[in-house]
Amino acid sequence: MPRKHRSRGSTNSLYVFAVGSLVLVGALGYLLLSGGKKPTGRTTGTAGTTNTTQATAEGTASGTSELLMYCAAGMRYSLEQIAEKYEAEYGVRVNLQYGGSNSLLNQLEVNKSGDLYLAGDASYVRLAEEKGLTAESFPLAVIKPVIAVKVGNPKNIQSIDDLTREDVKVALGDPDAAAIGKTTRQLLSASGHWSALEPRVTQSGVFKPTVNDIANAVKLGSVDAGIIWDSTVVQYGDLTAIETPELDPGIANIEVSVVAFSKNPMAAIHFARYLSARDRGLETFRATGFLTVDGDVWEDHPELTFFAGAVNRAALEPIIKEFEEREGVTVNAVFNGCGILTATMRGIVGGQAGSFPDVYMACDVYYLEAVNELFQDAVNVSDTDIVIVTQKDNPKNIKSLADLAKPGVRVVLGQPDKCTIGVLSQRLLQSEGLYEKITADGNLVNQTTSSAFLIPQVTTGAADAVLAYRTDTRAEGERLGVIDIDSQLAKAIQPFSVARSSDHKYLGRRLFAKLAQSRDKFESKGFNWRLDNRSSAGAD
Repeated sequence: MPRKHRSRGSTNSLYVFAVGSLVLVGALGYLLLSGGKKPTGRTTGTAGTTNTTQATAEGTASGTSELLMYCAAGMRYSLEQIAEKYEAEYGVRVNLQYGGSNSLLNQLEVNKSGDLYLAGDASYVRLAEEKGLTAESFPLAVIKPVIAVKVGNPKNIQSIDDLTREDVKVALGDPDAAAIGKTTRQLLSASGHWSALEPRVTQSGVFKPTVNDIANAVKLGSVDAGIIWDSTVVQYGDLTAIETPELDPGIANIEVSVVAFSKNPMAAIHFARYLSARDRGLETFRATGFLTVDGDVWEDHPELTFFAGAVNRAALEPIIKEFEEREGVTVNAVFNGCGILTATMRGIVGGQAGSFPDVYMACDVYYLEAVNELFQDAVNVSDTDIVIVTQKDNPKNIKSLADLAKPGVRVVLGQPDKCTIGVLSQRLLQSEGLYEKITADGNLVNQTTSSAFLIPQVTTGAADAVLAYRTDTRAEGERLGVIDIDSQLAKAIQPFSVARSSDHKYLGRRLFAKLAQSRDKFESKGFNWRLDNRSSAGAD
């Protein structure tokens, strides 16, 4: 069935996921749109000045005054404006090198230089990651392909089938150079139209290296139609978009990523954060016709509040330090018993003073479930066994949970309402019918507010046995006896999640990405690893 034309700036209410694309406006198209105005942005090789009085701490500390960004050609109109604003605000010049997404990826791989890479489709970012060319990524927007025709649609083009008519001349993106070309080939191959359309486009010589070249060809009338991104149409007052069911599935995510071998990673990340901030770079994207991701609130030096159960401390501290140094941010980590942490969260929500955490990593899923409605979807990162811990020579000859109930055995546990180890130990002992007995007989001599306080009870002689995490035994391993427990309940699973209320959700997700690359740090502290390469945190 023919699809209705969409005029400049209109929105298809059924297409709620598509947002205005990163506008692919080339040199000719830009001049046509701007009426010959001088571009405001920065291009590689163009002379310019640096405002050293407003340079960022990052730029000043590293001596960084320039960054090189490989940028999909269609982003020129928006990126030049953002780069100019950034230079005025922070004194760092961003040189933009334009081209098709795949062409830029090839340059990146050959040159092994540069600081940032912005493709017209995140599939190229994934390829760059697989090749080890990029590191952190920052989501910006989503887009989809449409048929573009001149306003008035003189050839009455209504569908993909109409593009194969003899009286219609079509321009498409080069599948080996531009993101729009690759996406078009994939979609029309799936619909069965590619075999008929590709020879005609090849013969007429209208495969174009960038999406803005296609848009300009339609605008100038050298072709009757072209397939471009939906938001590219918004940038051209003389074009109209026609949506078709064959092209609708071609939603593409737009991301900017930091080049893995950047000589100025902190400065590159600073600009990427600026570019992807809802009240900085994304503001410009929206003003130039895009619908964008939410983005973080902009702060020159953001602070992230991280609540974490005490069991995670040994693994997390070095990860947090590395993350702070690379991102140029501060992570305020609060380690404590999870019962205390969740009670603190409830108090903050109820109006008590304090900063609600941006991210939370519990000692076990039990204490994430207690505040689950306040957080986005969680990911299980690791687990650790619960074990019986005694002095090295085990003078009370404790071999199992049942031995904790023997006369004269002094037991210390965590407090169930204060820490995860307490509630898990209580559940474990109750399953064996032992909790009430050791309590009633006086064997339970103390309870601690955190798992961190359990091992010292044994090493100081205050207890004959404690139930503790295996990870907590590693620092004092030579002074302790460790007894395994044969029960499925003798395990704690550590989940990570991002708060729904956080203004720094994407920063929190990058912290998770850093954590997900730190398997060795967790395993060196005795944790079992649960993540796979597809895991991600923060989805609603």
